[in-house]
Amino acid sequence: MSIPGQGIEACVEVAPERWDAELRAAGVTDVYYSRGFVAASAALAGAEPVLLRHADVFFACLLRGDPVDVVTPYGYGGPVGEPRAEFAAAYERWCARRGVVSSFAVFHPLLRNAGPPFRCTPLAGTVAWDLGGDTDLLAGMHKHHRRLVRRAQRAGYDVAVEQRPAGLSDFVTIYDRTMERRDAAPFYFFPPAYWEALAGDVPLVRADVRADGALIASALGMGEPPWLHYHLGAAADAARGTGASHLALYELARWGRERGFTTFHLGGGVGGRADSLLQYKLRFSPHGLIESAIGKAVHDEAAYLRLSGQAAIDWDGYFPAYRLNRRA
Repeated sequence: MSIPGQGIEACVEVAPERWDAELRAAGVTDVYYSRGFVAASAALAGAEPVLLRHADVFFACLLRGDPVDVVTPYGYGGPVGEPRAEFAAAYERWCARRGVVSSFAVFHPLLRNAGPPFRCTPLAGTVAWDLGGDTDLLAGMHKHHRRLVRRAQRAGYDVAVEQRPAGLSDFVTIYDRTMERRDAAPFYFFPPAYWEALAGDVPLVRADVRADGALIASALGMGEPPWLHYHLGAAADAARGTGASHLALYELARWGRERGFTTFHLGGGVGGRADSLLQYKLRFSPHGLIESAIGKAVHDEAAYLRLSGQAAIDWDGYFPAYRLNRRA
């Protein structure tokens, strides 16, 4: 892998039209690395989607400007492949060439890819629901969730699972209402460009629960076997206490098992914390908690300190510190 004038050890920026083909040829099929998903995430960050390759290591990331830095796409990511030590050195050279001040990664828990060139910090974990074998998915839930799923089943709601849904407009309506009800941060109210990219370029699957024709709960999954990822969920006010949201996720899990998925990755808490959202997810798979981590790297320390106004890098605080006052 060489770039004219840069030498054989440089990181290569893979051309957009080659992105998915090169990943697939290397056996990397997870949706978080796909061009479609990374480009959709770029719409949230006002960033440039980039796929770096060094030997057999790939890093799908977002390159932000003013100042220039790198973050992983919304969800999970980080370098995948080996050898990582050589990639770390090549990545530093690429960052110097591109003027990158810092990098922040949320590592992919199923890939267990935390490591160089980042300083790694453990989070509270994420939930991986095992869909393999012939165990009873409902029986394996925490009794509270099992009771709510059965309540929703007795209510006689209409349930439908659709692969690559044609549109998301009704989902977006109840999703925004869900975020309002939860007093979510402005970041979680996604712009139309994100929804359009998600529907058009990401392998989605949607599980809907309806009452008398009205959508009351829905869950969006994405990916291809062996890993199905839970991306977003939504519920109308009328769904509260009915178990409809639990039923949507249960039906998505059943759908995944029937189509060869071995893991339904539900994700973690808000910001990776041990919160009520993590506990909610854990009740679908009480033994499914797996390790998760984030990574931080500073490539231009002088610029980082100047931009952040710090005397020394605060590795335990908000990162990168110079964007603290720019948060939505």
